Amino acid sequence: MDRALLVVIVGPTGVGKTAVAVQLAQALNGEIVSADSRQVYRRMDIGTAKPTPEECRLAPHHLINILDPDEELTVEDFQIRAYSAIEHIQAKGKLPLLVGGSGQYIRAVVEGWVIPRVPPQPALRADLETFADVYGATALHARLAKYDPVAAESIDWRNVRRVVRALEVYMTTGQPITVLQARRTPLYRTLQIGLTRPRQLLYSRVDARIDQMMADGLLDEVRSLMEAGYDRRLPSMSSLGYAQLGSYLRGEITLEQAIALIRRETRRFIRQQYTWFRLDDPSITWFDLEVTPISLIIDAVEHWLAES
Repeated sequence: MDRALLVVIVGPTGVGKTAVAVQLAQALNGEIVSADSRQVYRRMDIGTAKPTPEECRLAPHHLINILDPDEELTVEDFQIRAYSAIEHIQAKGKLPLLVGGSGQYIRAVVEGWVIPRVPPQPALRADLETFADVYGATALHARLAKYDPVAAESIDWRNVRRVVRALEVYMTTGQPITVLQARRTPLYRTLQIGLTRPRQLLYSRVDARIDQMMADGLLDEVRSLMEAGYDRRLPSMSSLGYAQLGSYLRGEITLEQAIALIRRETRRFIRQQYTWFRLDDPSITWFDLEVTPISLIIDAVEHWLAES
């Protein structure tokens, strides 16, 4: 049986994925499935650059505003929800567009990951997190490298939550998470569209967006979340912008230092995203938005649909 068609739009933060996706959805009778690990949270609108109400009117979006900030969306949870949203869109005779910059979320759907069914182990997690607090995140990452060097290579040492999860899986099952994350035949035939811009222009766009977020009230958004009792250790509150402004509101750094950190960490995140979505990846068709009109991207997708 022929596999269903799925268009995927990837690229770094700030490149313009939402605007392109909305225009594609309008031109091709599509709906958007967000693959953004932070836009899932309610009350976190400005700092996550959620699509505007007008953009949502022009093109329906799925998997946005589905969790409170103290809830967690695992890769397995996302995969299940994404499969359901894609099926719902296809049942209406529309084209699903999976759009985002969260590499694990995208690959879990596109590559058909078989994700380890290892329930959380609260006591073990607490022990590993305490180890990281006492000896440092690099020491915890070194433990992972000993047991699962492949996972350690792909997980940034600063991402303590993912390091803890990989260790949790190994220490519970005796097998590396990279062994258990097998692949099956993907459910969909996919066209992956990559969006990029020259790096310095992308950094300039991101800097301008951060300034606009501050003008739009990001500081008040972070303050309201803290006043509501959302802990700094939550995955949601470790997001870009929220973590740094939280440090300012706790009196740990100045506002100027916080904004400088947001800029620095956003650039680091962009570099990390380019390791997930490589410009030389033959499975991704890349378009430089500085020189490519949207009409050419629409033409490319229409040609693929006609040939599929």
